[in-house]
Amino acid sequence: MTTLKIGDKAPDFKAKDQQGNTIQLSDYAGKKLVLFFYPKASTPCCTMEACNLRDNYQTFLAKGYDVLGASADAAKRQQKWIDKHQLPFPLLADEDKTVINAFGVWGEKKFMGRTYDGIHRVTFVIDENGIIEEVITKVKTKVHTAQILH
Repeated sequence: MTTLKIGDKAPDFKAKDQQGNTIQLSDYAGKKLVLFFYPKASTPCCTMEACNLRDNYQTFLAKGYDVLGASADAAKRQQKWIDKHQLPFPLLADEDKTVINAFGVWGEKKFMGRTYDGIHRVTFVIDENGIIEEVITKVKTKVHTAQILH
């Protein structure tokens, strides 16, 4: 699980989004960033989380936050998910897990008695200077916005 904590400098990252645009941490300088990692696009819990963030997107923008999602899904899968649920924010298609590993969210998981490696559902709130302001490791998918903007 991630060893990053409040007060740490967020790892500088550069990755492609669902449309092939390069996104990097410096693009968000001067803004707060909600960077949420999720296991797999189009799955029920990930969709609940993304739709909760979508439904509150204007509130995030009004409070000076930008929103960015990331998983190891291919760009095409990310784009289909965006189209299906009208997600207004970009999603990193981090297939080589560069960003996932930089933030330490890849690791052992247990589900229904099975152990496997995968992406942990973790959200980082990064301030205007690239410093981690909050790390949410127990994401409540249906009310995730309330966890972030508490």
